[in-house]
Amino acid sequence: MTLIKSISGIRGTIGGKVGNNLTPVDAVKFASAYGTWLKGQEPKIKSDAPRKFKVVVGRDARISGPMIHNLVVNTLIGLGIDVIDLGLSTTPTVEIAVPLENADGGIILTASHNPKQWNALKLLNEKGEFLNGIEGVKILQIAEAEAFDFSDVDSLGEITQNDAYMDIHIDEVLNLPLVDIKAVKAAKFKVVVDGVNSSGGIIIPKLLELMGVEVVKLYCEPNGHFPHNPEPLKEHLTDISLLVVQEKAHLGVVVDPDVDRLAFICEDGEMFGEEYTLVACADYVLSKTPGSTVSNMSSSRALRDVTLTHNGTYEASAVGEVNVVDLMKKNHAIIGGEGNGGIIYPESHYGRDSLVGVALFLTHLANKKMTVSALRASYPEYYMSKNKIELTPQIDVDAILVAMTEKYKNEDITTIDGVKIDFAQNWVHLRKSNTEPIIRIYTEAASQQLADELALRIIDEIKTVAGI
Repeated sequence: MTLIKSISGIRGTIGGKVGNNLTPVDAVKFASAYGTWLKGQEPKIKSDAPRKFKVVVGRDARISGPMIHNLVVNTLIGLGIDVIDLGLSTTPTVEIAVPLENADGGIILTASHNPKQWNALKLLNEKGEFLNGIEGVKILQIAEAEAFDFSDVDSLGEITQNDAYMDIHIDEVLNLPLVDIKAVKAAKFKVVVDGVNSSGGIIIPKLLELMGVEVVKLYCEPNGHFPHNPEPLKEHLTDISLLVVQEKAHLGVVVDPDVDRLAFICEDGEMFGEEYTLVACADYVLSKTPGSTVSNMSSSRALRDVTLTHNGTYEASAVGEVNVVDLMKKNHAIIGGEGNGGIIYPESHYGRDSLVGVALFLTHLANKKMTVSALRASYPEYYMSKNKIELTPQIDVDAILVAMTEKYKNEDITTIDGVKIDFAQNWVHLRKSNTEPIIRIYTEAASQQLADELALRIIDEIKTVAGI
């Protein structure tokens, strides 16, 4: 059982002891820290009346969601902060709701791709974007010091229920200039949707139906009982792969519990490739609006290659959505994201959004008039191997990274986020996870065998260095 405190929020497993897991006490403590930090900022709406702050709160369909949700909302109320309660929602829906509500911040209660025993508080600023490192550290310091000052009975916050935002979110996506509903309707697509029994099971089918798509639902009941590991990787998606073929569907759509990661299944049941979600969407956007792109250092080189074919420029950031967004703003990128299926399209908002990804991808597919497998085959062939080593107190990750940097000092090395070693034909990225007690080893090469062999070689070298 684990509790992980980071600049992006607090994440942990339900139950257990205070301080070691995400218990009710820990949920209240970190909600208090966020609210206290928020009250130290300038309110978004200024008036002669007493300072009043407003926060948007939403959750995914996890079993622990209602419990954590009630704790967090009432903690904010106790701090004198008004709450716009979206109830069951998605991460990108909360992100777009914050500026639309002129709120001062937002909290999403979700552990994203983690299994059902996990939950988390993901924290947003007044733009509906994730907090930066300085802000996150300040909140952790407030939590550690328990420097909270709650409001008196006449100054408590108020709750406003608003369950309309998933529909508002859908409308916002359908109104994007590059989303061509007419073309998608004309294509008469049939799509299987795996919503992993969370909020994606509501919002993705509704979006597709409004685009004229025939939808076959799989695991779309938002009861929080995940039917498989919710991370949208090939080994977890055998059911939808079989159903796409059985239903003679054009493709399958898979999202994680909070709907910020997106994967596609080809018509033959094969994975389109989570890394290629962003590649395909960027290909379409760049064909209409040339410009620059950004992804993180653990993402495929294919985005770079596609960007160059459109005479654009590409740059990689450190891993983490906030780092991708920062570099996108700096470079005025027109699209970006992460190779885990996260699409960030500033025309909508600066956050990973599977709804935007689905709408852009289907428009692209309709315009191309080809199968999903043919579209995938049109992109550069790269294969990734994503591995991890469980961390123990005996493993010194920093020492491992230093040793690997020294070993490959004659190669092209980047150390802004762990260690990335760029070889001529492949690369490896080693980094300590911000959300789980593991070290990640990502490799990419021209074939799966080469990527796997590189990963195994690096893992053996790490184990030798670590003495395990």
